[in-house]
Amino acid sequence: MQKNYLESVKKQFEYYKMLGERTIEQLNEAELFWQYNPGSNSIAVIVNHLWGNMKSRWTDFLNSDGEKEWRHRDLEFENAIKTRGELLGKWNEGWHCLFDALNSINEDNFDSVVYIRNQGHTIVEAVNRQLAHYSYHIGQIVFLGKMVKGGKWKTLSIPKGKSGEFNKEKFSEEKRKTHFTDEFFKKKENEI
Repeated sequence: MQKNYLESVKKQFEYYKMLGERTIEQLNEAELFWQYNPGSNSIAVIVNHLWGNMKSRWTDFLNSDGEKEWRHRDLEFENAIKTRGELLGKWNEGWHCLFDALNSINEDNFDSVVYIRNQGHTIVEAVNRQLAHYSYHIGQIVFLGKMVKGGKWKTLSIPKGKSGEFNKEKFSEEKRKTHFTDEFFKKKENEI
């Protein structure tokens, strides 16, 4: 079960990473810094927060508290990122830290207790906590991207009004055991 869980959760994280990247790819540099109003976050601010959270939660994941002393969470919500290159650098650094930590989990340490702000979590609880947190913020990134692009937005899922066609295609295929994200990554590889 733990191997299945880890494989599944890695694919889920990869899926949300892909949704964020496909949104960022559609935006020019100025659009990455657009804010709906002064009290809202831009995509750049959300990426900065994700980076800070990922670095804190996943660095030394199995041995130290996930809320590191060196983290300055409040500063993550400031306009710290200034360029697209810096945004992509932090994006990739955070995800790299996460996947390195996930790859360090094995049958010998799967029953470890992981602490976040002194609260003990099972591996599953800690990973699920972050999966939910990151999907929440990736949803914000996608929503902001759709707001900014308006009619020029390229959908990341089933196009509006095309559910019937999509379902017809899916039900015309043989039943099989596969992760739902596999088709998204296969489609992306075919686009390259």
